[in-house]
Amino acid sequence: MSNAQVFEQSIQINASATVVEHCLTDQTLMHRWLNPILRCEPVGEWSTDVGSRSQFVIKIPMLQPTLKSVVMERGSGLVVWGFKGFFQGSDRWECKPTLNGTVLVNRFEFEIPNPLVSWGFNTFAAIWTKNDMKAQLKRLKKIAEEIYLESP
Repeated sequence: MSNAQVFEQSIQINASATVVEHCLTDQTLMHRWLNPILRCEPVGEWSTDVGSRSQFVIKIPMLQPTLKSVVMERGSGLVVWGFKGFFQGSDRWECKPTLNGTVLVNRFEFEIPNPLVSWGFNTFAAIWTKNDMKAQLKRLKKIAEEIYLESP
């Protein structure tokens, strides 16, 4: 990607990598930590296996821009969604086990091919996106830690 931008955030979560990964891959749990204006819909059956497709819909009245995504890479504690649309790139989520739980790293790498959309994003939405990524990580942390504490 020639004009790629990278936003990377991480957070320490006091829960096992297995629990954190479950929060990433379970569609019901995902909708609890995703930004409320985003909706993730499967194309076919919900799955995070390589090749599985979904679409992220931004709930903006009348517009509802949609990013089509496909799971490009999947491993233990790792999910990478690739997408094409007004953004092109990937959204990488990786669970790194630590002595005290898990560090979750979210790396959003993208470019915006349309110069007007790129200008609009960089002018109005880039800071909001970075802040939203942090907020999502905090919501996911809360959910994972609650699940971890409730598990036997």
